[in-house]
Amino acid sequence: MKAAAIQMTSGLDPVANLATARRLLGEAAAEGATLAVLPENFALMAKRERDKRELAEADGDGPIQNALAEAARELRLTLVAGTLPLRVAGEERVAAASLVYGPDGSRLGRYDKIHLFDVNVPDAAESHRESAGMVPGRGIGVIDTPAGRLGVAVCYDLRFPELFRRMIDAGAEILVVSAAFTVPTGEAHWHLLLRARAVENLCHLVASAQAGTHANGRQTYGHSAVIECWGGVVAELPAGEGVAVGPIDLARQARVRSEFPALEHRVLGRTIP
Repeated sequence: MKAAAIQMTSGLDPVANLATARRLLGEAAAEGATLAVLPENFALMAKRERDKRELAEADGDGPIQNALAEAARELRLTLVAGTLPLRVAGEERVAAASLVYGPDGSRLGRYDKIHLFDVNVPDAAESHRESAGMVPGRGIGVIDTPAGRLGVAVCYDLRFPELFRRMIDAGAEILVVSAAFTVPTGEAHWHLLLRARAVENLCHLVASAQAGTHANGRQTYGHSAVIECWGGVVAELPAGEGVAVGPIDLARQARVRSEFPALEHRVLGRTIP
């Protein structure tokens, strides 16, 4: 099986962003991918928090969700679309939802970003407060798909290994990450974190990222990648819009886990309270 990490430089026009996403998904399918992952904020790299609220759709219905279902069906893709803003009852803030569609266009699951990026980036003039406009999710996203059992995470989630271990314990066979990493944090930690999450869980990982300078002035790191279960980078797109397509070999992953049973050797969190 082949997986595609879609890399975008999303702007302020959702219609243009969706057109770019559809074109790149087509390129991924043409390269033989049957699993494709869109980056965080693929539909809108907002300038103001209220822009997300204005774009937000009701769960299960809206032009963005309809376009995603149609793309998955037409291209016969298992599609992880993360993230788009969905309305939350009783809240002005939105959920940062990653939706998963099957190759027949049906929606298979939803994961809302748990860890919100409320930080001052060290040694950089960057400050982010996602909680000002987003409601955090409350559960993990492990979703059965024709491509395998997926463990879904978003951007800042990557820094919390306990989330990934929970997904592995729930049977995740492939980890997927949608992101919009800043340049300073990406240069320091992106590859390190991706490879660590893959190696410690002996699990393939597909990471889709935003890249470049956006219309809202934000700069993102790019380097979308497919990582195999032993930590090797089998496909990567350093910069620009495009796709990184790489193999997913679940038979080899099962063999590696059998021969190198680190997951079975865990002690903390199992036999020690």
